[in-house]
Amino acid sequence: MLKIHQIFILKFLILFVSTLLITSLISYIALKSIIIEHNKNHLKHAIELMEIELKKVDNLDDFAMQIYKKTSLRVTVIAEDGGVLAESSADKVEMDNHASRFEILQSNSQDYGDITRYSKTVKADFLYVAKKAYYKNKQIYIRLSMSLAQIMYDFYSLWTKLFFVFMGIVIIATFVSRNMSQKVVHDISQITNYLDEVSNKNYKAVVKTKYFYEFLQISLLLKNLVKKLSKNEKKKIKNMAKLRLINKQRNDILSALSHEFKNPVASIIGYAQTIQEDSDMPQNIREKFLSKISSNGEKISKMLDRLALSVKLENGDLTINKSEFDLKQLCTEVASNLMLKYKEREIIVNAEQKTLFSDKTMLELVLINLVDNALKYSKGDVIINIKDDMLSVKDSGIGIKEEHLDKITTKFYRIDKNSWDNSMGIGLAMVKYILKSLNSELKIESEFAKGSVFSFSVESMLKS
Repeated sequence: MLKIHQIFILKFLILFVSTLLITSLISYIALKSIIIEHNKNHLKHAIELMEIELKKVDNLDDFAMQIYKKTSLRVTVIAEDGGVLAESSADKVEMDNHASRFEILQSNSQDYGDITRYSKTVKADFLYVAKKAYYKNKQIYIRLSMSLAQIMYDFYSLWTKLFFVFMGIVIIATFVSRNMSQKVVHDISQITNYLDEVSNKNYKAVVKTKYFYEFLQISLLLKNLVKKLSKNEKKKIKNMAKLRLINKQRNDILSALSHEFKNPVASIIGYAQTIQEDSDMPQNIREKFLSKISSNGEKISKMLDRLALSVKLENGDLTINKSEFDLKQLCTEVASNLMLKYKEREIIVNAEQKTLFSDKTMLELVLINLVDNALKYSKGDVIINIKDDMLSVKDSGIGIKEEHLDKITTKFYRIDKNSWDNSMGIGLAMVKYILKSLNSELKIESEFAKGSVFSFSVESMLKS
């Protein structure tokens, strides 16, 4: 693990090298541009002087060589058709036609034509400047060029100087950072030793930082924190007792919930079994309805047994018993059973057949809770809708205020006027937990005084 001074040096080097590279690039571009512009003007002046001397020239080849020897500038004289008439640095016979060269074309429409280009003839980068002129009453082009090697030389010279400056700064920064890091380490060791003492519950330990204001601030904050820890230690036993009491109360609520619901369920089952013995009712109708009552009652009893263990099941120990079933049929059964309880209400099922492979009992419990809540807190029709692998239960009831939306699925949470799940506050919490176990999620859309929509996806439950 890197020490503080090492981290400081590393970051400094990265920053400085980046700055050097950027500076070098900018310097190179600026220097190259300045030199090119300066030399471009120099070549233009040279061409103007050559134009004056053209009247006295008899041999263009000799003239080009004389200019080259005196100025080191490459001279090329080009005919109107692009043929090379004279060349100071190459064999003009082997040179290509220059009529299509950019600088020649540009000099036809402007006073001068110029370009920077790599020369295949002499294998180097050159700056070319050309001007249209007349020699012995014939149009010609005078083109001067010079190598750009000097630009790279100037750049490397500047970069070398910057490199030595950089090395000097790095050496100085190394010593400065080491000295700084030693001071930092001293203050940090004071703080760490102090924390070790505090961890051993020595709340009277002393911390002394002397180099950096920031560490002094930290030490003062730590002292204040330790004072609070000392006070909190005295309250710890009381808080633990309160936590145990809260946990006991939660367990008591679950036990009471199970007890309260098991009694009416047991009564329903007993009553159903008693009616089965009534011979006054037609046998086929009696058996059909009473079997449903008995079956549903036993199923609810089993689910309540699971609910009584919900505290343990929150740890992920719920066993999912998957089977294949039709979702539309399940919704229809839930709607039919609840309409027996709410005889004056209408539950509309809008769905097509959809085969699921999931825990039918758990999903049925989710539907019962959602539809039952919708019936309790609304007066109009309740709609069960299945569309695009989403199942939704919609009502037009009193709705839920926005401040309660994020809380109503919390266990034991109750809204003042809306007592969810018989005032115990576990119905929607259980729905949320079951859907999570089935790889889905409860979504709630509600507007106060206009109604609510409870929905969840069944995509993960589809038969593959």
